[in-house]
Amino acid sequence: MNRIYLSPPDVGAAERALLLDAFDSGWIAPLGPHVDAFEREFAAAVGVPHAVALSSGTAALHLALEILGAGRGDEVITSTLTFAATANAICYVGATPVFVDVSPETWNLDPDLLDEELARRARLGRRVAAVIAVDLYGQCADYRRIEAICERHGVRLIEDAAEGLGATCGSRPAGAFGDCAAFSFNGNKIITTSGGGMLVSRRRDIVERARYLSTQARQPVAHYEHEDVGYNYRLSNLLAAVGRGQLAGLDAKVARRRAVRAAYQSALAGCRGIEFMPEAAYGRSNGWLTCVTLDPALFGADRETVRLFLESRNIESRPVWKPMHLQPVFRQAAVCGGSVAEALFDTGLCLPSGSSLTAEDQQRVISSLHQLHTAAVAACVRA
Repeated sequence: MNRIYLSPPDVGAAERALLLDAFDSGWIAPLGPHVDAFEREFAAAVGVPHAVALSSGTAALHLALEILGAGRGDEVITSTLTFAATANAICYVGATPVFVDVSPETWNLDPDLLDEELARRARLGRRVAAVIAVDLYGQCADYRRIEAICERHGVRLIEDAAEGLGATCGSRPAGAFGDCAAFSFNGNKIITTSGGGMLVSRRRDIVERARYLSTQARQPVAHYEHEDVGYNYRLSNLLAAVGRGQLAGLDAKVARRRAVRAAYQSALAGCRGIEFMPEAAYGRSNGWLTCVTLDPALFGADRETVRLFLESRNIESRPVWKPMHLQPVFRQAAVCGGSVAEALFDTGLCLPSGSSLTAEDQQRVISSLHQLHTAAVAACVRA
């Protein structure tokens, strides 16, 4: 029985051809024509004028915070329901993370709580250097409200769009919000370069500063001259070539993932106690991962029982992100709210959702869920 993965890479002939072109050209190092082209094409895809290709989405967040002036003694507010990289980047610059709960209607940063927390930090005399809003599981945060809130409080906004490429908020694509936005091309993302990221912005100065810092802050002279501490954060020409092939197929990947989610919704509509992550009325999700919540009283089994049952069928699934305020490393961090994120972690499960997921494999996932639900409900009736 083949293993069904959560979100495997979806690569093909186009990526192979471009990778071989890069290899044969001799441009192997983190410079070259494919890097330049990938930056141009990516910026056009997300509707911003400037982009710099980096080694990871985490590197993009780190540079964004440093360039926007976050540092020791500062606080940075972000959603508690996110991957650790969001919070880790805050620590890289010496700032202190402050976590805010999410809205049950979107699973993204709650604008009302954000507004309250910014006002409260101001009353306490705390300097909030930036807000990092996260586009969770392929759905944009509510930037129409969040941008206005940050502007009113005089706080910089960074968009963590690591999971959001191809999504929209209103008529604008993910990546077009805030002072700058960070993307990830990790192996499980909607497009992948195996590892990599991108920092984009409408501001040339931010991207040019990131380009400089990401190449060890080397001065433009013949010898190696450094006036700042820099980083080895540039993307290689080989991986950029793969990224170009992936980006060309973005629309098809988004359409496929949304179709996968729609198929799950249709097939599982009759199962009591299973609810899907809501799609926000203000935008369009890219369908990166199909996420559900499970009510044990109605479904007949809790999230962990379902996950282990699927694992026994060689089907990978995963709990939704464990909130940052529950992580041991951030046990001392301030948090505003948290109960919504905690409930989502307790009940939430990510199902196999890759754009290469076959109809047969998806049916195996669906059949397994139906089987467990039927058996669990029958057992409850007998009891």
